[in-house]
Amino acid sequence: QVQLVESGGGLVQAGGSLRLSCVFSGRTFGYYAMAWFRQAPGKEREFVAGISRSGGSTYYADSVKVRFTISRDNAKNTVYLQMNSLKPEDTAVYYCGADANSNPVQIPTTRREYDYWGQGTQVTVSS
Repeated sequence: QVQLVESGGGLVQAGGSLRLSCVFSGRTFGYYAMAWFRQAPGKEREFVAGISRSGGSTYYADSVKVRFTISRDNAKNTVYLQMNSLKPEDTAVYYCGADANSNPVQIPTTRREYDYWGQGTQVTVSS
């Protein structure tokens, strides 16, 4: 069974940076597209960034483009989200998801396409 464990969240001032990590275990990491989603209080879980199985393709929500960078290390079974120039509206619980059904270059962007989820890590950006 796939397990995902996120870490790296915390409290940061606006303009600051954080790097989130998500460690994957239980199956072959390279067979899964990976993504970060976030959910703010009272809002739906939304797509933030995704990366293909090989890491050759990435895709970002418009709201984080340029500021956030997703990457993966298939040797370490880990996906990262580097978040720079953080804004108060980035405050949310951040979840990583794994999708087993995409082709090598595909990056799903909807919640229902992801098969496995971590427990989430809280990111709070103060103004």
